[in-house]
Amino acid sequence: MFSSLSDKLSNALGKFRNKGKLTEADIKAGMREIKLALLEADVSFKVTKEFVARVSQRAVGAEVMESLVPSQQIVKIVNEELTSLMGSTRAKLEISPSPPTVVMMCGLQGAGKTTHSAKIAGLYKKQGKRPLLVACDIYRPAAIKQLQIVGQQLDIPVFEMGNTSPVKIAKEAIKYAQKNGCDMVFLDTAGRLHVDEALMAELSDIRDAVHPTEILLVVDAMLGQDAVNVAESFNNLLDITGVVLTKLDGDTRGGAALSVRYTTGKPIKFVGTGEKLDTIEPFYPDRMASRILGMGDVLSLIEKAEQAIDEKKAAELERKLRENSFTLSDYLDQLHQLKNMGNLESILGMIPGMNKGAMKDAKIDENALKHTEAIILSMTTAERERPELINGSRRKRIAAGSGTSVEEVNRLMKQYDQMNKMFKQIGGMGRKGKGKKRLKMPFQF
Repeated sequence: MFSSLSDKLSNALGKFRNKGKLTEADIKAGMREIKLALLEADVSFKVTKEFVARVSQRAVGAEVMESLVPSQQIVKIVNEELTSLMGSTRAKLEISPSPPTVVMMCGLQGAGKTTHSAKIAGLYKKQGKRPLLVACDIYRPAAIKQLQIVGQQLDIPVFEMGNTSPVKIAKEAIKYAQKNGCDMVFLDTAGRLHVDEALMAELSDIRDAVHPTEILLVVDAMLGQDAVNVAESFNNLLDITGVVLTKLDGDTRGGAALSVRYTTGKPIKFVGTGEKLDTIEPFYPDRMASRILGMGDVLSLIEKAEQAIDEKKAAELERKLRENSFTLSDYLDQLHQLKNMGNLESILGMIPGMNKGAMKDAKIDENALKHTEAIILSMTTAERERPELINGSRRKRIAAGSGTSVEEVNRLMKQYDQMNKMFKQIGGMGRKGKGKKRLKMPFQF
């Protein structure tokens, strides 16, 4: 996500770091590179021009020119202006004081509207809400079936009336929600291949019939500059309340995220970062700006860890570490919790400094993690709990059962032994401190 833009901005800002004092000529040259980086990322020319003008105006002031470390002040200004460009603060979904909260989802076909209707509904279900998904797309083949499938996967009810008028479906769905205690209703409307007048009029009819609390436009970030044109068209017709940007995990240059908010005046409320139904995040402009500038996103990383970690298992793990009884079953539990946090390379990108220097081009071999999981699953319960039982013949059997090699099994056992030695040392340090230090070791490998 934004890797190309991040690299180019880092290179542009890096040139300021080599200078003790900055002249107006230095700043002008640096701003030109920032401008080119934004334009290549598909940020609209108007947005780019105004952004660079604001940064330049602040950069030639006393704030930078008289600073002891002017390069840091430049980075600070760019960070603040990027955050402002994307909306300054997080825009939350408005919850109606009189349930149900009705969220109307709209957008072009192929943007991921049906999937993201379910993703957002699933996000709020985790927060204790009782969402209802509504199939208002009666035109696309299998659209209703697709919504039913994702609804079933998330254990969220789906309301459908076949090929009935979408306006009638929406009205009846709200009645159904009121009768059955559903406090949120997500209307999955028909996608458009382009901004079609007849179909756009249908969206207006649905809006006028049910008066939704929120009208969210689902925009494919891969569209680049076209995403801004789509957002403008829908906003002019429906007066949308927010945007959901999808496919930010793809080969996108990031311009849509930087342009949509500025162009429409409507906030980005959610971003889709993967294909799985839990890969949806609230949009935080300040955190996204930090990621773009390679400064990491520690808060989002902590939130992902909190969602992935099972507190009971964490407490049990802590007890086992103190008692030096960490087993391969515990190792497997830790592996599963790490995988629940999502794509590991995107997690690395949230750690400050990980996209610089030697770690910049580091790749995580997720197949290695799969091999580790397969090896442990090929062991008997006794072998996982008592790894010392695993002799040469057992290692051959485990390798054959997991589709790996004896060398890979040996490598895993060596890693496990090294971890156990480390835990014993840490545990000993904790005991010497008379129990004052709390030992907490999430994701031990």
